[in-house]
Amino acid sequence: MEMNSKDQRLPATTAHAKFTGHKVLGRQQLRERVEQWRRAGERIVLANGNFDLLHVGHVRYLRGAKELGGRLVVAINADESVRALKGEGRPVMPAEERAEILAALEDVDAVVIFPELDVRALIREIRPDFHAKGTDYTAESVPERDVVIECGGRVAIVGDAKDHSTSEMIRARLTPRQR
Repeated sequence: MEMNSKDQRLPATTAHAKFTGHKVLGRQQLRERVEQWRRAGERIVLANGNFDLLHVGHVRYLRGAKELGGRLVVAINADESVRALKGEGRPVMPAEERAEILAALEDVDAVVIFPELDVRALIREIRPDFHAKGTDYTAESVPERDVVIECGGRVAIVGDAKDHSTSEMIRARLTPRQR
């Protein structure tokens, strides 16, 4: 297909990278972006997880986090930490692809990949107003609760009932059935 100078189209991957590239950030870039948002008077909401095989439970969790108001930062576990938490064979998708998928969601303002097993260090770095966790937690059982409070934030439980699980999806749908 020939194109003239008025009809230039980017390949799909380039166009998508252009759209999501400004959302997937390194730690230093994230700190700078958060500072810009704070100077503009915006709240910061942090959600985190593995997000391996994105499903409707993840979407509802992130939408609930965004509804707390302000800018939604999604921290995703690096491949090594997913493996440590979930076992061999995980993650199904590499961190960079998971980050790109999340960055494409309208509710998400920034995505960062973190190597630690939990987000305590990131909470100390960006000091979110809210740390949003899914309904598989209570406000008291969130592992990072102490650091959130220490940094002046609040824990919020968001999303729908925990009826969706990537681990269960893999077991039920992707593992060959025994006969």
